[in-house]
Order: sequence, then structure tokens, then C-alpha cells
Amino acid sequence: MKVSIIQMNSISDKAANIAVAEALIERAVKEERPDWVLLPEFFDWAGGSKEDKLKSAETFPGGPAYTMARAQAVKHRIFVHAGSIMERIDGEGRIHNTTVVFNRDGEEIARYRKIHLFDVTTPDGASYRESATVKAGDKVVTYDCEGVTVGCSICYDLRFPDLFQALAERGAEMIAMPAAFTMQTGKDHWEVLLRARAIETETYVCASAQTGSFTVGNEQRQTYGHSLVADPWGHVIAKASDGVGIVTARIDPTRVKKVRGMIPVKEHKVKIARA
Repeated sequence: MKVSIIQMNSISDKAANIAVAEALIERAVKEERPDWVLLPEFFDWAGGSKEDKLKSAETFPGGPAYTMARAQAVKHRIFVHAGSIMERIDGEGRIHNTTVVFNRDGEEIARYRKIHLFDVTTPDGASYRESATVKAGDKVVTYDCEGVTVGCSICYDLRFPDLFQALAERGAEMIAMPAAFTMQTGKDHWEVLLRARAIETETYVCASAQTGSFTVGNEQRQTYGHSLVADPWGHVIAKASDGVGIVTARIDPTRVKKVRGMIPVKEHKVKIARA
């Protein structure tokens, strides 16, 4: 299976972001002819105020970001794992950070709402309070991609190996990781965590990142980029350069089986009692 990973620099202009995402998918199809395409976290929006986010959120099915991703799946007969989109919640002053996935016929085959929310102060002093605008999900989600089981995660989920173990236990052979890692955390933790999750679960990990800057109020914030694909042995087999673009790799399910045969972690796993 051939996969293309899209790296973007989304801003607080929904129409512009959707247009860029659409153009990058078109480019990926033209240049690489992938079976599966992954967009980054919140490809439809970055920055702005809480009110802006609520106003720009979508109700599924429908909405411009959802509709574009579905249309691209149908037009090119590909799977589109639509990173994450701001999903409106009726009667709630927050949104969900939500992945939707479409098959080659444009059918929605998976929906995952980010479980772990980024409420931290980074080393450079920037404060992030995702829970102020986002309501967490609570469901572990996998789906079938023509014989390859794909697990869903989003950004901060990367720091919680229990989720990745749960995905592996549900049969995941590839895990999608759309993200918008900060520059400060990304330069030290992004690649090492992705490789660790791939090694621990003996799966491919496909990570699509935001890159460059966006504005929140009067503050300019930086994202790390460096989208990549790690194989089940933890090797980085494809990696994006700086800036907006595409990186492509091939997923080989027999590689997953081979690695799991060499080091049968699942068979050796011991349940540790917690006091």
C-alpha cells in the first residue's frame, strides 16, 4: 500500500487552508499515485480566538473541510484520512478535535475524537489550554484499509503509550498520527516518540505535521513539521523537508508480520498489577 503524508502550514483562514489541502492532495495523486493520504491535525484551522473556532467548526456530515476530503476520496478513488477537523458540538461551548476517514467510494469509515488534550506550558513559556476549547473523546478507533488495519490518534496522544497498545491489541498494523507539535517540544521529542511507538507496537506509524507559524491574538507560534513514516522496526523510511509539502512511502504488511515474528512482544506481555 502506498501512502502520502501531507505537511501544511494552516492559519486562521478556513477557506485558504481547505484550498491548500485540496491542492496538496491533487499534487500527491499526480506525482505519487497513493492509495491512502493523511492530512495534519486541524488542517482546516490554526490560531484565532475561541469564538473564531466555534464559528468555523463543522457539523458532520457536511461542512467545507469534510466535503472537500470526501470529494477528493471519490474523485481520485483513494482513502483520505482527514487529519483532524473542528467538529461542532450542539449545546456545547467547545468543539471536538476529530478525525474522519473516507474510503475510495467516499463512505465515512471511521471517526475518532482526540482523547488526550494539550494543557501545558512549554519551555519557552507559551501556555496551551486545549481543554478550554476542545472536549475530549473517549473511544479507541481502528478501521480496515483493504486488509491493513489502521489505528487513529492525534498529536498529544503520542505521549500516551497505553492508547497505542490498545490500538495494537485491536489489530492495528499502521497508526495514523496527524499533529501540530510545537517547535519547542517537537525538536526534542517528535521523532523519538514516533519511533518509540512504532517499536513498541511493531506497527508502521505515519505522522503528518503542521509546519511554520500561526497567530493567536498578538502571539506568533511555531510548529515543528518533520512529517515522517516509521516502520515496525523503528526505522524512519520517509521524512519531509521543512515547509509545506508531501512525503510518500510504501506500507508492507509482511514487514509487520516479520518483525512481530522476530520479537513476539504481544506473546511476552505480562499484565502488571497496579496498586
